[in-house]
Amino acid sequence: LMQYATPAIIAMTATSLYNMVDSIFIGQGCGKEAIAGLAVTFPCANLSAAFGAMVGVGASIMIAMKLGQKDTKSAELLLGNVVMLNTWIGGAFSIICLLFLEPILRLFGASDATLPYAKEYMQVLLYGNIITHIYLGLNDVMRSSGYPKKAMAFTITAVCINALFNYIFIFLLDMGIAGAAWGTICAQVTALMLLIRHYTNPNSFLRFQKGIMKVRWDFIKSILGIGMSPFLINVCACLVVSVINNSLLQYGGDIAVGANGIVNRIVFIFLMIVMGFNQGMQPIAAYNYGA
Repeated sequence: LMQYATPAIIAMTATSLYNMVDSIFIGQGCGKEAIAGLAVTFPCANLSAAFGAMVGVGASIMIAMKLGQKDTKSAELLLGNVVMLNTWIGGAFSIICLLFLEPILRLFGASDATLPYAKEYMQVLLYGNIITHIYLGLNDVMRSSGYPKKAMAFTITAVCINALFNYIFIFLLDMGIAGAAWGTICAQVTALMLLIRHYTNPNSFLRFQKGIMKVRWDFIKSILGIGMSPFLINVCACLVVSVINNSLLQYGGDIAVGANGIVNRIVFIFLMIVMGFNQGMQPIAAYNYGA
């Protein structure tokens, strides 16, 4: 359990630092209204992550079960379906949100002052949303297929690259809040390239092979069925943050929304530790259940 849980805890803590880095650079380089704008995007970004978790968690558990059954062929077919599902869902989410971005951000607590910042930041993230979904899905599968330390290393690499590009884009190139979003996308593109290199390596246990991008509706149904629980939990969290943001906007103003966003980033670190422990348990339980 600790061999899987420790790298997962470190990776999830690093993921929370991902968000923290954005907050620090935006706060120092763009000002207090930009921080409030960033806080408004949190429910929308979390909703995107909810769809990613639905595929990533469901697929990683299904793959661990198939490996427990010694059914490597089905595990590789599941890998192909992960890529397709993340592409479809990530693309659909981006298109819908880009079409209705302003009313969505208003719903999540944006004011006239913070809307331009939130919109500018979220537009860039949505342009790269397919990359984000595929990266998260493949990283989850890597952990469940026997490479927890490698998955952790790729996550930490993405965090470091994000911090570097944030500094370059915000302070050196003066790109404002959009620079933080571009930094996130650049980091995830780099991590995705590392993941693709892993899955195309002949020595990897699971790898991309000809014919695995074949739609298997029975697999997709199982992935979505298992992933529905974390998806609904994340959706509920989005609704809670949305209600809080709107209440804070009404009774405390933009500064209160921004302050709450900072607190959420800090609290997220402790939540990620627990979530990392749970992630370490899942492939072990699934593998033994499959066996």
